[in-house]
Amino acid sequence: MYRTALRNVLAHKGRLLMTALAVMLGTAFVAGTMVFSDTFGKAMRDNNSKSYSDVSVQIVDTAAGATATAREKSEKSPVTLTDATVQQLAALPGTASARGVVSGFTGVADKSGALIGQPWTARGANFAPGPDGKDTRYPMAEGQGPKTAKEIALDRKTADKGGYKVGDTVRVAINGPVLEMKLTGIFTTDDPVANSGGTLTLFDRATAQQLLLEPGRYSGIVLAAKPGTGQDALLSEVNQKLHPEQQIEARTGADLKAEDERLITKSSESIRTMLLAFAAISLFVGIFIIANTFTMLVAQRTKELALLRAVGASRKQVTRSVLIEALAIGTVSAAAGLVAGLGVGAGMQSLIASLDDGMPTGSLVIKPLTVAVTLVVGILVTVLSALLPAVRAARIAPVAAMSSGDQPVSQKSLVVRNAIGSVLAAAGIALVSFGASKGNSDGRLPVALGALLAVLGVFVLLPLLSRPVIALVGPVLGRLFGTPGKLARQNAVRNPRRTAATAAALTIGLTLVSGLTVIGASVADTLDRTVTSSMKADYLVSAANGMSLSDKVPAEIAKAPGVAASSPLTTVYWELDGKDRTITGLNADSLDKLVSVTMKSGSMGAAAQGQLLIDEDVAKKLGATTGSVVEVTFGDETKGNLTVGGVYEKGGLLGGALLANSEIVKHEPQPYLNNVLVKGANGETEALKKALKDATGANPVIEVKSRQDVRDDFSQTITFALNLMYGLLAMSVIVAILGVINTLAMSVFERKREIGMLRAIGLDRSGIKRMVRLESVVISVFGAGIGVLLGCFMAWAINGTLKSSLQGLTTVVPFGQLLLFLALAGLVGLVAAFWPARRASKLDILASIKTD
Repeated sequence: MYRTALRNVLAHKGRLLMTALAVMLGTAFVAGTMVFSDTFGKAMRDNNSKSYSDVSVQIVDTAAGATATAREKSEKSPVTLTDATVQQLAALPGTASARGVVSGFTGVADKSGALIGQPWTARGANFAPGPDGKDTRYPMAEGQGPKTAKEIALDRKTADKGGYKVGDTVRVAINGPVLEMKLTGIFTTDDPVANSGGTLTLFDRATAQQLLLEPGRYSGIVLAAKPGTGQDALLSEVNQKLHPEQQIEARTGADLKAEDERLITKSSESIRTMLLAFAAISLFVGIFIIANTFTMLVAQRTKELALLRAVGASRKQVTRSVLIEALAIGTVSAAAGLVAGLGVGAGMQSLIASLDDGMPTGSLVIKPLTVAVTLVVGILVTVLSALLPAVRAARIAPVAAMSSGDQPVSQKSLVVRNAIGSVLAAAGIALVSFGASKGNSDGRLPVALGALLAVLGVFVLLPLLSRPVIALVGPVLGRLFGTPGKLARQNAVRNPRRTAATAAALTIGLTLVSGLTVIGASVADTLDRTVTSSMKADYLVSAANGMSLSDKVPAEIAKAPGVAASSPLTTVYWELDGKDRTITGLNADSLDKLVSVTMKSGSMGAAAQGQLLIDEDVAKKLGATTGSVVEVTFGDETKGNLTVGGVYEKGGLLGGALLANSEIVKHEPQPYLNNVLVKGANGETEALKKALKDATGANPVIEVKSRQDVRDDFSQTITFALNLMYGLLAMSVIVAILGVINTLAMSVFERKREIGMLRAIGLDRSGIKRMVRLESVVISVFGAGIGVLLGCFMAWAINGTLKSSLQGLTTVVPFGQLLLFLALAGLVGLVAAFWPARRASKLDILASIKTD
């Protein structure tokens, strides 16, 4: 029996090729994901390994990078990190050296005025030379370190990107006016910021403190231990010196390095989990192909298996022989997938490097776990997929050897299958509908469970659905394509199980793709309506890095030519009736010119009287209405009362609560400045946009956006996410295409006598080709259509669970895109049928008609 099984594998090489490819692609995705995540994680750890090589203990002022409110609160602490603190810590018995560190955002413009690199990877720091005038952290490759307030040094990569050399004037920006500095040095460093593609700018100590923090203050202090003093011992000495009320944290270099490695590991594991989820989808699609292939192979070998039973083979031996075939295919395919996975991993690494040239890279990491998981997954998926066909093979009666080999389809099994599928689908739809009706996160678990049941139910019901759905296109096929069209429809519904198994692969892919598309379109539409519809201003001025703008920016913008009205959009975090709330600030005199608010009660004019405006959601939570008095704990921790002057519709730029800026600055002189809203005298014009840019000193960090620019930012983010998902789902679609090719090829072999008869009675080669191609297109579009409907339903349910966090969310169905998906599915069917159709048309008439 073992020899028979291996002989069958070799005898059906062509028929099993597509199955092997499906397994190989799925396992290649698994192997590639694990290789990539291991390689990426190791590269990140290697890149970060030298970050704390000279750090025994690091002390960090946790309030140094905080908001204005946090800084004000931190001023109540006895002392922050100053030169006196550095000297105090340097005098500890275990300290060999101590240096103060200043760090903060610093953007660098290239010679055209554009920001170099990404805003979130742009940093500035202090040059801290020793007695020899050198800073060991930043050895100068050219020139020297900065010594005055008008000098800077840049890392080598940033200087090269900007085309700068020593002696050039460089434009840098923090969050206010642009500064023009002289480049005195270009340095090399193993600092992760520079090595990861970010920009690193060095100032002299006093300038760094002035620009990035405040005079005389450090954001951190780094200590090196004396020989013989351990890091923990030095940390203990430091903790005895630090005041417990200070917002200061001290940690050893080893602890910091270990935490960074944990974060890197967690990040790489998150990436691995996401990618493995898509690999699992590909393998799940492959299960249908493998099961379909073995089912057809068993059907084609009915006489052979029955003869084996007749000459004494037991049911276990027949089952075992089919599973041995699956084992052989799974082993070979998984091994090939492992090799291909190395290429996939290398490709992913190259893709990441091309998207961000600062991402660290390294040689591929191939762990024994990767090899074991890939082989085990490939073999298990193949063997388990072949298990049911193997059991069916064992049930073939020996008397079948005397028949023609055509076994009747069991209608009883279809009835049982349809009953099970109906129960699963009904339960799933009920759970999904219940979860969606919740309208908040409480419905996510029922939706997830219901979606799983509904998908399984639909898959089980596909044979039942195939007949009536495909029958709808029968008349159209007959009228357009004549006899080949009629035959294609009949062939598509002849074996419901086979049609369902072939279509299911495309159904999975289209369910996910269409679901993501509908969710993306719905979220984009909602964000567009809630944000831009409430924005009457022509332009929004903001910092590209998300930082607070300098308080000098609003005044400069207000003086720009062509500005009719402007206001800083500020944010503070105060307590309303004992609960933390975000409060937005705008100038009351320009409120109605810059934003559009739908008032439920009260008036926008109440803001000019120092009254609080709240949205309907906050009003409900506070139990407040127009005229109510709300107790407030301000940012300076004083208490007071505010009168509610009106309640407005939720959503838009204003958030949950609005107060005039003139009232906010009474209790918080430096609120967080998010944006500046601007209304032009002549509306939105290029001249006004240029004037606003010039008013900020052509600052590379500050962006001037129109309402359309704001829309485009939202759509680009969503489009990028969707394209990423589409790319990851492409593997499952490819596997589905292989399934269509495999099924059609084996179906042609199974129906060669029928095809021979059709040729004999006058159907020409082109008619045979057209018949096979139309059958493929019909099956593909059927599977895709079910997937699109299922995806839209799932998207509607998921949107229902997001309504509480995204006010005004409605389900938007992009019919154009969904129709395009169906058209592409038809094209997939057409392409997949090319080889099987060609093979069918070339069958010899007499050889095909001859009885086996």
